[in-house]
Amino acid sequence: MSDQPSHDTMTPEERHRERMQRKKELVDRKIAKATIDRGVLVVNTGNGKGKSSSGFGMLARSLGHGFKCGVVQFIKGTFSTGEEAFFRHLAGDQLDYHVMGEGFTWETQDKARDIAAAQAAWTVAAGMLADPAYDFVLLDELNIALVKQYVQLEQVLTAVAARPPRQHVVITGRGAPDGLIAVADTVTEMRVIKHAFDAGIKAQKGVEL
Repeated sequence: MSDQPSHDTMTPEERHRERMQRKKELVDRKIAKATIDRGVLVVNTGNGKGKSSSGFGMLARSLGHGFKCGVVQFIKGTFSTGEEAFFRHLAGDQLDYHVMGEGFTWETQDKARDIAAAQAAWTVAAGMLADPAYDFVLLDELNIALVKQYVQLEQVLTAVAARPPRQHVVITGRGAPDGLIAVADTVTEMRVIKHAFDAGIKAQKGVEL
């Protein structure tokens, strides 16, 4: 007979340890199977808050590892944000930071101007994706430019597929096209449950700005 106590006679602490041991074994097996080492394509999409915030969090992590990083913001261009103020002072050998957008489309009300700005941003982004010196590239709000067809999806898919093998890329913005989702390694959809703006609370520094 086994000296191990049956599940029915275990104390809560023993049952907890048993569950955690099973979980550890499962996690260890998954880690052992994850042997591929290459750059990943991450897509953050959905209508909820946090798409860009997650991207900038990964930027901070990459900078902490000493990576050469590039940022291109496709939409946010008419107002200062906290991430821009924080990361811009790091610009130099380790970080290239480009705010290329003209602002939200309902503010510019000029489609030709929006297209020109998006194309200019894509030219900068495509240069980063082709350059093996960049370890991490954040293309903030590119999905919006793709949805509006200011940047063509095939251009993006071709550039992403041809990028240096160890380069990580994060693309944010609502409405990520199916073609982009299909080739991405990690896709997260942010879902709205509640948002302060709907209750009349204006955008706050440190939260939205």
